[in-house]
Amino acid sequence: MNHKTDIPAALIETPTGYADWLTDLKTRIHNAQQRAALAVNRELVLLYWQIGCDILERQAKQGWGAKVIERLSHDLRVAFPDMKGFSRANLMYMRAFAEAWPDAVIVQQAVGQLPWGHNLVLLTRLKNHEMRLAYAQRAIQYGWSRNVMNIHIETRLLEREGQAVTNFEAQLPAQQSDLARNTLKDPYLFDFLSVGKEADEREIESAIVQHITRFLLELGAGFAFVGRQVHIEVGGDDFFIDLLFYHLKLHCYVVVELKTGDFKPEHTGQLNFYLSAVDSQMKSEQDNPTIGLLLCKKQNRLVAEYALRDSNKPIGVAEYQLVESLPAELQTSLPSIEQIEREMESGDDA
Repeated sequence: MNHKTDIPAALIETPTGYADWLTDLKTRIHNAQQRAALAVNRELVLLYWQIGCDILERQAKQGWGAKVIERLSHDLRVAFPDMKGFSRANLMYMRAFAEAWPDAVIVQQAVGQLPWGHNLVLLTRLKNHEMRLAYAQRAIQYGWSRNVMNIHIETRLLEREGQAVTNFEAQLPAQQSDLARNTLKDPYLFDFLSVGKEADEREIESAIVQHITRFLLELGAGFAFVGRQVHIEVGGDDFFIDLLFYHLKLHCYVVVELKTGDFKPEHTGQLNFYLSAVDSQMKSEQDNPTIGLLLCKKQNRLVAEYALRDSNKPIGVAEYQLVESLPAELQTSLPSIEQIEREMESGDDA
């Protein structure tokens, strides 16, 4: 009687080149899985859009009321018991989705690349068509999770970008100037730091380091944290930079200085000095000129513009806010994404 014995893989002699080949196969399989998942998602979102278009058309031409959606939900769940997404709530969102995106090209090329949950966030959190599309494109570009996209929408990321007072146009080459200006925002929202409004600079710095992941998210894509209270020596004197970053797309150091009071013109002189020191002692030949970001509690934009006119270093000035309430335009009676999902799930399980 023959007994077949499985030999453990660890005991099988590995041929030359096998490890590299296995790594390549794993990568190809993983990429194929991702492409398959994306294809399934696009088909699902397109299906939902088509169903929404059908509902809109029939309600418009034949006067069908909301009761028809309840009937449709029941019939589709009976016909496809293993397929979720046909609750009355989700059918209503398919209708709203089709109404929000009447152009099939945008659905196929933009929002169709996002999961349905992302699209529900765009639908319920934003009323403006252009802003919905802008956030959708940014989410695709940077691979935002739904939670990250939700945070950026609630904190008005795109509305704040490029709003800092800068002298970049005069101090940087045109291509780098545009990218650098759009990299900064105004104001910066530090409501995640859990410090009081009267916190001093060191308290804010400590809180930022403790919440560095969230702070980097607020700064935006491309920032890498170098250090806090970074020591530099000039002529035998010691100086300390509040926060130092490196920007991977701008290919330069970014010096961030915090001021707990109002902006003063003399603040730019100190920051200008730090930029000169970093350029001299830390910047390599491959790096672009160091950029400064001065964060203050309050600023007069005209005073900031005057202060930056004669500075020979690229500097941006912006406000920071420790506590930020949700703006009135975002305080909507529409349900939250969590409420939508609960209603969808309860509807699907019914």
